[in-house]
Amino acid sequence: MIEQYVWDLPEVDETQVAVVGGKGAHLGGLSRIEGIRVPAGFCVTTDAFRRIMAEAPSIVDQLDQLDQLTRLNPDDREAIRTLSAEIRRTIEGIAIPGDLAAAITGALARLGEQAAYAVRSSATAEDLPTASFAGQQDTYLNVVGPAAILQHVSRCWASLFTERAVTYRQRNGIDHRTVRMAVVVQQMVFPHAAGILFTADPVTGNRKVATVDAGFGLGEALVSGLVNPDVFTVRDGAIVAKAIAAKQRAVHALPAGGTQEVAIDSQRQEQPALTDAQVVRLVQLGRRIEAHFGSPQDIEWCLVDDDFQIVQSRPITTLFPVPETDDQENHVYVSVGHQQMMTDPMKPLGLSMWQLTAMVPMHEAAGRLFVDVTRRLASSASRAALLDVIGRGDPLVRDALETVLDRDDFVPSLPDAGPGGPPAGGAPAPIETDPAVVTELIQRSQASIAALERDIRTKTGPALFDFLLEAFAEHKQVLSDPLSMQAIMAGMEATWWLNDKLEEWLGEKNAADTLTLSAPDNITSEMGLELLDVADVIRPHPEVVAFLQGVEYAEDTAFLDELAKLAGGTEARDAIEAYLDRYGMRCVGEIDITRPRWRERPTTLVPVILDNVRNFEPGAAERRFEQGRQRAQKKEQDVLSRLRALPDGDRKADEAKRMIDRVRTFIGYREYPKYGIVSRYFLYKQALMKEAERLVQASVLPAKEDIFFLTFQELHDVVRSNQVDERLIEQRKEAFRSYHALTPPRVLTSDGEAVTGAYRRDDVPAGALVGLAVSAGTIEGRARVVLDMADADLEAGDILVTPFTDPSWSPLFVGIAGLVTEVGGLMTHGAVIAREYGLPAVVGVEQATRLIRDGQRIRVHGTDGYVEILP
Repeated sequence: MIEQYVWDLPEVDETQVAVVGGKGAHLGGLSRIEGIRVPAGFCVTTDAFRRIMAEAPSIVDQLDQLDQLTRLNPDDREAIRTLSAEIRRTIEGIAIPGDLAAAITGALARLGEQAAYAVRSSATAEDLPTASFAGQQDTYLNVVGPAAILQHVSRCWASLFTERAVTYRQRNGIDHRTVRMAVVVQQMVFPHAAGILFTADPVTGNRKVATVDAGFGLGEALVSGLVNPDVFTVRDGAIVAKAIAAKQRAVHALPAGGTQEVAIDSQRQEQPALTDAQVVRLVQLGRRIEAHFGSPQDIEWCLVDDDFQIVQSRPITTLFPVPETDDQENHVYVSVGHQQMMTDPMKPLGLSMWQLTAMVPMHEAAGRLFVDVTRRLASSASRAALLDVIGRGDPLVRDALETVLDRDDFVPSLPDAGPGGPPAGGAPAPIETDPAVVTELIQRSQASIAALERDIRTKTGPALFDFLLEAFAEHKQVLSDPLSMQAIMAGMEATWWLNDKLEEWLGEKNAADTLTLSAPDNITSEMGLELLDVADVIRPHPEVVAFLQGVEYAEDTAFLDELAKLAGGTEARDAIEAYLDRYGMRCVGEIDITRPRWRERPTTLVPVILDNVRNFEPGAAERRFEQGRQRAQKKEQDVLSRLRALPDGDRKADEAKRMIDRVRTFIGYREYPKYGIVSRYFLYKQALMKEAERLVQASVLPAKEDIFFLTFQELHDVVRSNQVDERLIEQRKEAFRSYHALTPPRVLTSDGEAVTGAYRRDDVPAGALVGLAVSAGTIEGRARVVLDMADADLEAGDILVTPFTDPSWSPLFVGIAGLVTEVGGLMTHGAVIAREYGLPAVVGVEQATRLIRDGQRIRVHGTDGYVEILP
């Protein structure tokens, strides 16, 4: 194949990123849109870059060193800076071969050799939907003459290895060797004004709002931060806000090449760089560009003689995507991940399995699930019930929804349902306070799971998928069991009643937190305590402890067989195996079926077991539970005696006693349905992984984990046809990697606006971090910021600070003194277990893991809902 070193811009489009890089491809696409003017120019292709790299064999060794360095020592900035500078010097020192130089100078001759040009880097990993690479490579303005152009083309090639570009690729998981550099050479534009247009609000994400930043002269003044721009906000074709800045300086081109800063005449400084009519016209052009590329754009523009020229357009990659709908109506979505304490992205199989087994329809965006609450907000009766329930659980979600409702025109008003039925969200039917109810519910769940385990073993191939669809229907029946729902609500409503009434009658906040200590039948708190019992078995055997200290996190179950060869190892292995038999279906992020379970990767538990061996005495689990039970009993006696001393005290005490019995009977069961869901999930997963193994053996898939990037229905089709679209799987893997960079909002609108909500409190000390009080008490200690349970290294008295915790984190709770999370509500799992263990806890603290440094001393006010960072 003959290599082509130069393409004119109109010859390329956005499909040719591999040939002309992201910037060149986008400029080519722009030049084909009717009514959009792009300065004339050409692209020096990636073939030219490949040719140059081949001219210097030493680069292969330098890239090997760079790969090794960024893999093994990604934080060694000095070494990365030194090595990337060496690579740049090597590339800039390569003489451009004659035929390649002739191709470039020939293209210049067609446009005008002595004209001024912008010479701009255009990497193949640039201006992509998932990573913009904005500002990572170099651009040179006002370059004049063939020799200077060739020199600056070389500099652009070398800029693929600036320190910031190398670091950015490393952070986005992009291999340095797979990226190629093209160069765009464009005629210079000498504008009256220039700037940036965002076709969606880059702060809120609102797709219906565009913002224009504008300044005098070249756009370089804005990009470099030399001046503050004029900022115009446009919605529905009209300017809705504008701020005109004092623009004291501008960047202008010099006749002989290069640029210089110039002072702006004092009378012009506070004049707008654009008229209102020009702003509206520019946004109309931006909407045309956005429609062409199919996503919101970050557009660089120049104004020359009242005519706009577009010099760049790239996707805005920081926006959270909007769930797709088949209508043009307004929608309000609430995050499922914030309720389930798992805001990480899920893989496609995990998403589709959760959707197929959930009780309500769910919508997907960026690997996260959302529930559409628009209809419930539209009716005043269901709106009040929804806001009440959500507000008790997570005030930030309630505040975000109220923020949306305050915009009168966004949520439609629907008439309330007529008489004849209970109001939405109304009280469930009464339930007797009887521990036998909980026993019966647990037995029902166990029987259902045992039947699933028995029947699923016999199913393979397409028959397995038919069976699973029936199993999902039963799964939903189990979840919607009226008695189960009544038991859960009874425990939650009794908690709310006690907190409200005891604060009203006794002036005591969150009294229910102590009354629920060591409540019976809480499968999640039992899971933490039983790992203390495993540590008791291991502690007396030094050989076993030493062996476990050498176990690698990524190892599989083989280490359990090795244990049996050591003194005391058989007992240790049997204790771990028994624990896995009961809890091996759990893991971090367990709502995503694709996550590795403890049974699949038991080494996850080893650091926690070793912490328990080190930090606790034998018999700690039983003592801990009994101490909690006695504290709750003592609290009950104290509350009841204080109530009886009040006016009408006997009635108040009798009512409180009924609610205390109710909460202690039912609050532990709150954790059981999730345990049942995850138990069923593991059985589904084991069956699907056997199908994946068969597909690998039949050479349909290269790896069994590839099924995680297919939906349930797509996997069904692959099993039936023995054919798979490998390109689709690769695209899904790439998209999944990109989703990690996006933070899911609690509330998202169909306009794309991410609404965060606020606590709106004035009773918190200055500088404190505000959150939701979920477990009473105040504790001071060392903050341990833990992003991955496998990295936890906790000592007694530490306070765990983490983005979120699901039930799998509860084994860590037995060894800490307090808890702070970024996500959570009053009845999410972390809050329930913190109360169960008597740990002061504050959840929903925005950016806690960034604002609190690992090792800092902090004070957690679990009763009042804030965290102080101590000197």
